[in-house]
Amino acid sequence: MNSLSRTLFRGLRANRSLHTTPSARSESLFVHRDSSYNNPSLPFEFNAQNLKVANTIVARYPPQYKKAAVIPLLDLAQRQNKGWTSLSAMNYVAKFLQMPPMRVYEVATFYTMFNREPVGEHFVQVCTTTPCMLMDSTAIVETILKHLKIGLGETTPDKKFTVIEVECLGACSNAPMIQINDEYYEDLTPETTIKILDELAAGRKPKPGPQSTRQTSENSAGLTTLLEKPPGPGQFCTAEFA
Repeated sequence: MNSLSRTLFRGLRANRSLHTTPSARSESLFVHRDSSYNNPSLPFEFNAQNLKVANTIVARYPPQYKKAAVIPLLDLAQRQNKGWTSLSAMNYVAKFLQMPPMRVYEVATFYTMFNREPVGEHFVQVCTTTPCMLMDSTAIVETILKHLKIGLGETTPDKKFTVIEVECLGACSNAPMIQINDEYYEDLTPETTIKILDELAAGRKPKPGPQSTRQTSENSAGLTTLLEKPPGPGQFCTAEFA
């Protein structure tokens, strides 16, 4: 290294600045504080029907690996607990599977399918990832929030609806779309979105799937292939194979 290079190198070292990035924090995901509605003293256990389901699930695994059933059992507990996973529910699953509670907490805080706070009867998840965004999911979000008079992450006063924004739900060819509880509602417009919400508010179940005229994920402009009757067996075979 010559003298000029050494001088430049020393200058770079002397002027190098230290960059730091603050750690991302989210109390809703990782920190639990006891409250009147979520504390370990509140009772929880599977009802008779779900206890039977839980035993069936656990029986699928070798006895030494029954802790592998933690995800389906947490899902079962969440469904019984009106759509959210309380601390008591997690502790019960840990005891049921004979595993440390912390191992259950790790699962429940990692997967976004487990809700750590109470949600409404109809849990509305609005996809706003690229395909849905290109199909104007922003208008769908605005329509839902305006119609329900709440913000993202909030629940209506009657506990009927909770609305959140989520990443891709895997129905990109039917964008824009939303998931409400276990059902997908696709090919949405502001008008059809309001109709779905009103149906649910009235205690009725709207038809899931595409809200347009197309079936499943077929081309919205109509079929462009397979327009002719398919050939029958042996139609294009030589005589010896016909």
